Amino acid sequence: MPPSEMFDIFDEKMVRIGSDSRENAHAKGLWHQTFHCWIVHPSKGEGGSLLFQLRHMTKDTFPGLLDTSCAGHLQAGETVEDGVRELREELGPNVPFEELIYCGIVAEECIPSDGLIDREFSHVFLYTCDQELERYSFQREEISGLFFVDIPKFRQLVGGGIEALQIEGIVWDEKVQLARPEERVVSLGDFTPNTNEYYKMLFGHLGPEG
Repeated sequence: MPPSEMFDIFDEKMVRIGSDSRENAHAKGLWHQTFHCWIVHPSKGEGGSLLFQLRHMTKDTFPGLLDTSCAGHLQAGETVEDGVRELREELGPNVPFEELIYCGIVAEECIPSDGLIDREFSHVFLYTCDQELERYSFQREEISGLFFVDIPKFRQLVGGGIEALQIEGIVWDEKVQLARPEERVVSLGDFTPNTNEYYKMLFGHLGPEG
């Protein structure tokens, strides 16, 4: 078996108190750090679009849901700057950390399944990129597809102004080993959950509504 990932562990005030394995962190609900980066296509849709990844159906949490463009755990000893590696690993672009826009830190608690308590300090960033979906080289073991979601409509969906929206993207077809275009009508339940605090911070950095 491969060695377990090790995380730095924190108290609820984000003071580091040690390190522990990924398994223990999730089993015991220990606070650890994650890196989130939202890719913004400035001219896609009306008011720009967010890139969402479609989580692979084999994922142990939230399989098949639409998720942050790029996200991952920070390993023990890593800095927030080291988190930029997730962009390269998950999507392909080799982006300098200095090109990211920092949004802030959000503490989130979640129990996605029995025996898994996820307590994360998420460092959230934006990255502006006008690259089309077909040019991303996404990690097919983790990601099943990519979708653009119109920012104004996503705001409405999160705020309860609409119940569903239509999105366009690509999904990986295992049979023919190619990405094919796909349109979907999705509701808020098709996205991984985030707190109101998280969305308030994200939307605040995406600019004024309308």
